[in-house]
Formats: sequence, structure tokens, C-alpha cells
Amino acid sequence: MGYDPNNIFAKILRGEMPCHKIYEDQETFAFLDIMPRAKGHTLVLPKKPAVNMFDVHPDSLCAVIRTVRLLTPIIKSAMGADGVVIQQYNEAAAGQTVFHLHFHIIPRYQGVPLKHHGTTPQQDEILAQNAAAIRAALEKAGL
Repeated sequence: MGYDPNNIFAKILRGEMPCHKIYEDQETFAFLDIMPRAKGHTLVLPKKPAVNMFDVHPDSLCAVIRTVRLLTPIIKSAMGADGVVIQQYNEAAAGQTVFHLHFHIIPRYQGVPLKHHGTTPQQDEILAQNAAAIRAALEKAGL
């Protein structure tokens, strides 16, 4: 399967679809998942087209991992989480539903089960509140 430039993440990157952006640099983009598995569930993706781990350029992958590493402790703290899960899916059989490489940063809360992947949309005002809290923590950290 080749890269589809009309996938939803490509549209978000081009500004054609809205999102709750929390971070952007020259190579990566991070925003809240609209169907979060937990409060603060964030997606991090490369700006360069890549379907998944099988076709991503190593430099893009390194940039994404750096951003995941940068954002994870800040998201954990901002959301008051007890832990964090990092996930990444490759191909439909593995659960990939958007075919633009992305990593999930999912805050975990003791005793609170994760929602199922990609099934329950969150209210926009709650997403906006969570995004504002994460952006404030990023600003406090000088990012």
C-alpha cells in the first residue's frame, strides 16, 4: 500500500482539518486524539509522508521518537497521570486505522481501564481543556 496524501493526518498537517495541537517543530507535529483511550491521549507524527515503520525514513523516525521522549513526561505531569503507555501500530491487522505513521502517548491512571482504540469520540470542550493544560505545561518547561 502506498501513502495516501488524503488521509486525515495529512489533511491535519496541511491545515485542512482541525485538531487540538499541542506541539510542533520543523519535523514533527503532536495533537490530541479525538477518540482518546485516556485523558490526555496524544498523537505524535512526522511531517514527512510515511505509512508506518516499514517505509519511514530513519531521520523522520528519529525526530518522532525525540518528540515522543520530550512530550511524554510533560503530558504525564500535566494530566496528573500515574504512568504512560507508548503505542504504535503497523498495518490494519495490527490495529492501524490511519495510514500515516504515528505514535500514541497514553497517560494511565491507577484503577482506570483504557477505552477501546478509536471508538469513543471525546467532547470538544474537554479536548480543548486538556490541550490547554498540556500547552501550559510545555510553556512552563520553556517549549
